[in-house]
Amino acid sequence: MEKINRRRFLYSGAIGLTGISALSAAGILNQGFAPVNTTVDKVKLGQTGLTVSRVALGTGSIGGNHESNQTRLGLPKFVQMARHAYDRGIHFFDTADTYGSYPFIKEVLKDLPREKVTLLGKMWTYNDPATSEPVNKALDRFRRETGSDYFDIMLLHCMTNGNWKEEKKRYIDYFSLAKQKGIIKAVGLSCHNYDALKGAVDDPWVDVILARINPFQSHMDGTPAQINELLNRARLNGKGIVGMKIFGNGDKIKENEREESIKFAIKNTGIHCMTLGMESIAQVDDAVDRVMRIVKG
Repeated sequence: MEKINRRRFLYSGAIGLTGISALSAAGILNQGFAPVNTTVDKVKLGQTGLTVSRVALGTGSIGGNHESNQTRLGLPKFVQMARHAYDRGIHFFDTADTYGSYPFIKEVLKDLPREKVTLLGKMWTYNDPATSEPVNKALDRFRRETGSDYFDIMLLHCMTNGNWKEEKKRYIDYFSLAKQKGIIKAVGLSCHNYDALKGAVDDPWVDVILARINPFQSHMDGTPAQINELLNRARLNGKGIVGMKIFGNGDKIKENEREESIKFAIKNTGIHCMTLGMESIAQVDDAVDRVMRIVKG
């Protein structure tokens, strides 16, 4: 029998004693207590063998220099939000070394069943090879910082040209070795350039692509039609496709823009799932409710 967490117990108990109106009057519904039957569904991530929640919790909004809007929340608030996201079915965490989010995720994972979580990490590859941390040492550090023996997905972070296969060979070779050892389950890249994305679409090494897509062409690498043509081809090739910049890097967050963006991502693109850089429990609830309403609509 699945253990019931504290929030589910409080919610279920309150619902049984008082009903929805009393919960609302008590302010419980405004504090992140959501109906337990509304959770994000799960999807197969291409031919990676992974099944993931349709929404991932992104941890890199305005990220860089080992911090982001999510880590700037502070550890207690971040953990509270991430645990709430887990309770709403978001079992997919999108992390990176440059966001400084690995130690934060470690706290989140402490009381969660690791096998039910999808952990996506990214490795920055633009440091001077002569002075930078060796790839194997960096990956070992990531594992220590997250408290996880393995990553479900590890990506080359922020590929900005079509020559990434040659330029990042030492990273690719070690990722492949780590995959053989079971330290990484799936490999790939996050794309910030049209040629980088185009090169990933047919490349046999790539399992997962993280790509920028939204209906407004905001912070994208081409028009929505151009990007979607590549994503659909990648999907036919068995790649797992994760959409990012769904709200245009936070530029398109009005109610109608959020609605259009999520509807576009679900109904009109080749992505399997999406990462959203949520920064509060309210944003988590909005995303879950909106996504599932559109999925079922």
